[in-house]
Order: sequence, then C-alpha cells, then structure tokens
Amino acid sequence: MRSASVNAFSSLGPTADEICQQVERILTSEEFHAPKRGRNFLEFVVNETLAGRSDFLKAFTIANVVFGREASFDPQNDPVVRIEAGRIRKALERYYLVAGQRDDVVITVPKGGYVPHFEYARGTPALTAPVEIQDNALNAECVDQNHSFQETRRPGLVTLPGLGTALAVVLALASALSLRDAPTAALPPAAAEPRVLVEFFAESSPVDAGSDIALGLRDDIIGQLAQFDDIVVVADPLRGEHAAEADYALQGNVQFDGSRLRAAARLVRQLDGAVIWANNFDADLQDQNKLAIQGNVARQVANAIAQPYGAIFQTDADMIARPAQTGDRSAYACTLAYSSYRQTMTAQSHSSARECLQQATQRFPDNAVSWALLSMVYLDELRFRHTLGTSSSSQPLALASAAVERATSLAPDNPRVLQAQMLVSFFSGDIDKALKAGTAAYAADPDDVEVAGEYGLRLAMSGKWQSGCELLSIALNKGVGTRGYYEVGMALCAFMKGDIEEAEQWSRRSDLDNNPMHRLVLLSILGAAGKTDEAMQAQDWLNIHAPALMTNIRREVSFRLQRLEDQERFLNGLRASGLVVDAVSAR
Repeated sequence: MRSASVNAFSSLGPTADEICQQVERILTSEEFHAPKRGRNFLEFVVNETLAGRSDFLKAFTIANVVFGREASFDPQNDPVVRIEAGRIRKALERYYLVAGQRDDVVITVPKGGYVPHFEYARGTPALTAPVEIQDNALNAECVDQNHSFQETRRPGLVTLPGLGTALAVVLALASALSLRDAPTAALPPAAAEPRVLVEFFAESSPVDAGSDIALGLRDDIIGQLAQFDDIVVVADPLRGEHAAEADYALQGNVQFDGSRLRAAARLVRQLDGAVIWANNFDADLQDQNKLAIQGNVARQVANAIAQPYGAIFQTDADMIARPAQTGDRSAYACTLAYSSYRQTMTAQSHSSARECLQQATQRFPDNAVSWALLSMVYLDELRFRHTLGTSSSSQPLALASAAVERATSLAPDNPRVLQAQMLVSFFSGDIDKALKAGTAAYAADPDDVEVAGEYGLRLAMSGKWQSGCELLSIALNKGVGTRGYYEVGMALCAFMKGDIEEAEQWSRRSDLDNNPMHRLVLLSILGAAGKTDEAMQAQDWLNIHAPALMTNIRREVSFRLQRLEDQERFLNGLRASGLVVDAVSAR
C-alpha cells in the first residue's frame, strides 16, 4: 500500500506568475522523478487551468493533445491518462517531501480528476481550481515559458504550439463522443488518512559526529513513509499550527558511544500524548557505513508504524467497528475494515469489509488499492467458503477477476494490486501468471507481511516448497496477520518434507476450530502418523461442521495443491486415517 499524499496547507491563492515559476522550479529539480510524457502532462494541465479551460481537462482531451492518441481513444478501456496522472501525483509528492519543503507554492493534482490545485504552503488562503486568470498577457507568457516540450506526432495529429486550433478540434470530438469522465467537483474528498508529522531528530553527541546522520535518518524515514498509500506525511514541523493538525508525531534522537550508534524513535498520538510505539536501533559505524545504517533504520521504522498491521493501524482500528454508512466511509477506513477482517476471518467481518469496499470503489473509482482489496474479499468467498459459509459458485471468481482487472488498469505496479492479481490467477489455474505477479509484488515491497506470506503459500503450493516455506517462515516470525493462517502453511511444509511430528505441531497451532480446511490438514497428518483414534475425532468434527467439504475433498485439495504428487501425498494421509476419498477429480 504505497505512495502517501503530501499535506499541503492553504488559505489564499498564488498568482499565475508564481504558479509558472513554481512549475519551472519543479521541472528543473533533480528530485522531480517523471519522464518526458509526465512532464508534458503536468505542463498541459497547469496551462489549461490558468487559461480558464479546466472544465475540458478530461482523459480524452489529454490523451489526444498530450499523448497523441487518435479520435477513437476510449478512456474507459485505455488507462494511459489515469496511469500517468498517478505517476505525476507520486512525483509531486516526492518533490515536496524532499526538495520542495520550503517552497511557497504547492501544486497538486487531486485524485478523481486532472485539474491541478494551487495553494500557498504557509498561512495564505487557497486558490481552488478551476480558476480564471484575467491577466492574459501573463498567462500567455507562462504557456510560452513552460511549453518548451514538443512531441513528434503522427501525420494528422498536431503539436502543442498549435494548441488553440488543436484544442478546438479535440473539444469538438469530446462533445460528439459524450465523454464519460465524471465531473471532479462532484467527488467527495479522496480519503481520511492519518497524518504523521516527522519531527527533527535530536542528537546527543558532538555536531561533527551526529548532525548529518540525524538529518539523513529523518530524510530517509520521510522517504520511506511517503511510499505508503494510507498515510499523509507532514515533513515540516515548523509550519505553526499545522503541526498540531497531525494525528501522530514521529520523534527520535541519535546517540553515539565511540563508533557505536543508537537511534531511538517513538510514535506519539497527538490527541493525548500517548506513546503508541517506540524502539531503539543499534549499529556500529565500523561495520556499516552511515548511509546503509540510515536506510536500514528508516525502513524498519516505516514498516513498524505504517504497514497494514503496524502501529498506526492498531491504533486506528476502532474505526472499523463503526457501521458502514454510505458517504461516511473513506478509502482508508475500508482498508482498516479489510485488515480487521483478515485478522478475524469471520462472516460478519467479511460482510462489513465487502460492503465498505464496494462503497469505496463507487465513491473513489480511481483508487486502485480499494479495487484490489475488494477483489481479494470476493475471492475469499470461494477459497474460504467453508469458513465464511458462502455457497459454491463461479460468481466470486468472476467478480474478483473483474475487480483486479480494474485495479491493474489503474496501478499495475502497486504491490497490493499485484498480490490480488497473484491470488486471482492462482485460483483461476494460471499458475505461471500468478507466480510472476507474486514475484513482482514481493520485489516491490518485501517488508509487507501479507504479500510475503501469500506469495510464500503460492510458491509452496505450486511445488516450490523450499523457497515458499522460507517466505512463510519470515511472515510467521513477524507475528501479525490472520491467526493460524501461516501456521497451517508451515504444517504443510513439514508434511511434504516427511517430518510428520513437526507437521502435527504446526497444525495444532493453526485455527482448527474456525477453518475446516485446517482441520482437514490435521486429519491427513494424523493419518500419516498412524494416530487413528485422534484421526477419527477430527473426521467426526469435519462431518458435523463441514459436510460440504467432506463430499468434495479431491476438488478442494486440487484447488490448492497444484502438483499431482503433492495432491496424492496429502490424499494418502487422508486414506490412512480411514477416510474414503472420491476418485473423481474436479476443479
């Protein structure tokens, strides 16, 4: 869940000249990481807004004028503009967190549309786009100044210097095609994410020893936190009353004892001053250089507080207990609802998460993470149907597939989207696609416990037991996530390598009472161990609590274990327990 939004404070609006100078400052900064096409996008939407044409900033218009798409361009089927807008948002967020902290003018492109927003960073009222600039000469100068880019077009398409004529043609096409882009003014605020203020780190050492490390560590932590979708990072604690608007303050200090370094960090809830998380990190400058130490500590701090099961989630979790109300749940609240569901795995929490995410995707249709989470909630109605009490049908898989396709069109590289793609592909039988998506998800965010655990399970159940079980062990050691879920994976790992005693130990730590599939794993292990009396008790429990599972065992096993030899080993354990396994195979 990556890429935080920047907290820009506002009151009064900047002038067109100031906006133009800020655009130039951004585009010439080495910290603005955007390709040529993205830079063209930013210049175009700013100039059109300053020219009073923000009403026409639709996907169709931008695709035709900036990206050279044909008149047949369909924004519903071609997400190029949405993807580029997402990249620009991230690039702007990074710029203001790293290089633009002291800039007077803040430029953002709010989610849900392509109209930029201009505001002063400190204490002056905001200018909310769309705007009309009366000084046309000044506006023209801004266009000339910033439109130094000229993309080569295919024959029949225009270049940006001929913008007036081109725009007239495009707008006529847009009107004729009845553009389906929703008006941005009608959209509610994008989210209600918690704000985290990163304070300056204190130092208990001579300036020449610790000053640069304290500053560098803080900058690295800001950079790590900025990659999370579900928090807003406030990078400047000197902005007066706005620091008090943050929900949490991250404080820290750096101490030295010779070459030994200790970095202390704590997360404080601003409402009541409660310390909700704290930790110390030790290192030796003789063993590692300071850049490596800063990066390692920053990554650990960010993951501890901002991951889906981190300190902020645990503190905000009371939000998820509130009944879902249309128009009252933000995308962040629905992310919390999903995380709570994954921890409890009850029918009630599943229903709450599903309803909330359905509302979130309606209110914020460009929120890729909400679509990805909804996809996994749909899929769970199939893979955990014996736990959730849902009926067996193909509808959940179809709904999950449609939701993940939408998520992928919006943010194909997002680790949560890739995780959803992995799971949907796996349970659709496309194992190669599933593992490819899992590899990309884990590479994008190896510290995400849920990504690591799910990828480990998919690897293991695809027959790659060694690498899969190593990842499962890493996820298990984090001590978060669904109770008993990783334990049953470790039970299968031990079972497949022939360590039946260890397999039984892991199996009994899993959630046996609420997940019939976990009880089936134990039954197979007991059969392989020759413990027939205990196996009969497990079998009786399954016949009472999961009769549908017992009539379709082979199908359920083949749905999860992909190799025939793994399926047969598991089924042989069931046969040894005295269970008669149907020979008919169906997926």
